[in-house]
Amino acid sequence: MKTKIVAIALTISTLVGCGEQNQSKQLSLVDGAEQRLDIYYQVPLTADLTHLSDNQKEMLGLLIEASNIMDDLFWQQAFGEGKDQFLAAISDPKVRKFAQMNYGPWDRLNGDKPFIQGFEQKAVGAQFYPQDMTKAEFEAQDFADKDGLYSLVRRDEQGKLTAIAYSEAYHEQLTRAAAILERAAKLADNEAFANYLSMRASAFLSDDYQPSDFAWMDMKDNPIDVVIGPIEVYEDQLYGYRAGFESYVLIKDLAWSEKLAKYAQWLPKLQKGLPVSRKYKAEKPGTDADLNAYDVIYYAGHSNAGSKTIAINLPNDEQVQLEKGTRRLQLKNAMKAKFDHILVPIADELIVEQQRKHITFNAFFANTMFHEVAHGLGIKNTINDKGTVRHALKEHASALEEGKADILGLYMVRQLLDEGVITEGELADYYVTFMAGIFRSVRFGASSAHGKANMVRFNYFEEQGAFSRNEQGLYQVDFDKMTAAIDSLSELILTLQGNGDYDGVDKLVKETGMIKENLANDLARLEAARIPVDIVFDQGKNVLGL
Repeated sequence: MKTKIVAIALTISTLVGCGEQNQSKQLSLVDGAEQRLDIYYQVPLTADLTHLSDNQKEMLGLLIEASNIMDDLFWQQAFGEGKDQFLAAISDPKVRKFAQMNYGPWDRLNGDKPFIQGFEQKAVGAQFYPQDMTKAEFEAQDFADKDGLYSLVRRDEQGKLTAIAYSEAYHEQLTRAAAILERAAKLADNEAFANYLSMRASAFLSDDYQPSDFAWMDMKDNPIDVVIGPIEVYEDQLYGYRAGFESYVLIKDLAWSEKLAKYAQWLPKLQKGLPVSRKYKAEKPGTDADLNAYDVIYYAGHSNAGSKTIAINLPNDEQVQLEKGTRRLQLKNAMKAKFDHILVPIADELIVEQQRKHITFNAFFANTMFHEVAHGLGIKNTINDKGTVRHALKEHASALEEGKADILGLYMVRQLLDEGVITEGELADYYVTFMAGIFRSVRFGASSAHGKANMVRFNYFEEQGAFSRNEQGLYQVDFDKMTAAIDSLSELILTLQGNGDYDGVDKLVKETGMIKENLANDLARLEAARIPVDIVFDQGKNVLGL
């Protein structure tokens, strides 16, 4: 694919320089793609910055500049070289914007199908691997950092596979990003945050991100945060080994964060109560974890591609998780935008009228939050010496982990309601809101780990009778059967993870990770009702008044 992309980029460059007579040769949509251009609802990404000092506001500007470098790096990982020529060759501004949202010519919420003529299906390994490399070839060769998070696989002069560290492959960009973070650190009023920024800057140049992950976990009272670097592996759908560059710039919501602080202490007890054999819950989750709410003011790179993240659970490093736990960041303003403009309209279209009263923002917020908390439960290392769960399950690891987090999040809500720790709403609110949330997330498509997880769960719930669908195509949750299905699916997923059962997960995804006819028809109704699939942001320094 890379050869083809470079060739197209060269053609584009020639066309752009040839004047108006060649405008007709510019890139255009494939047939039927025009209806996809309006699937995102645009919202301004703002927050109250009046309580911040001048130094903090200047620092935010620098963090956005560093984030823009992450954005450019992710373009290279997702699309390859030639981004500017590619975008310049799209004359229709609406199509160009859609390409920018998708970081290339592939529709991320439609199975990565190309929406621009001249491009084939997106490579499952994106640009992390040689485009002519097969899985058999990769698995037959041994080379240093073969499954590395922070390296690209390329061919050497003899044509053999080799790994090139990000710090080498992207040396110029990462050196600039490191310098910007160092400048930002000097403006930070919070010492722990300044230390984290400096350590993250060093990580850009060394590919050793673990020390900065530990430093990030030690921050407790910083009003500004940034999640930046190569983090999630979703873009690598070939193996799930290699991390994509991204960034979030965040302002802490102190009032909501205080409200959430009480939940982290319950993790050890919830781990013990998981509905699975003891050996699959023998690990102890870190207790130095925290929950906080934020207004996000800037997305870049992977986090900005296609569907927008509304909650974060990091770091991904298993050692950091076991020693320190994780931090769960709820992106409240983005979450509220999705609830108002997507989830409520979906419920009005697909949920029986008598259960719509159970669709609440508190339940949506809690379900999303406990999804992130639930990443810390279960098991990180297989029980049979197959290594980490992530490595044992390869390209299926992300989808199964997202499925685990969703289902254990509901388990946690039920337990905390019974304990009286959650005092808002009733169990029906969380179940019905979750059901509506499945329809929202399944629209992300098969190329998304979250989309796959929702397809599997929808079909499993259907088999277990957790919901019914009437003749009008409206869904009703059966609360008792939903509870039973949650417990049995939790046991199944935790067992597959603990055993590192790649074949079992592969079978589960192939048999249940698809959209059946009824669901496809119902999703088509949402499209006909012009309900957005996701949101896109008007964001940046100008929007924030910086």
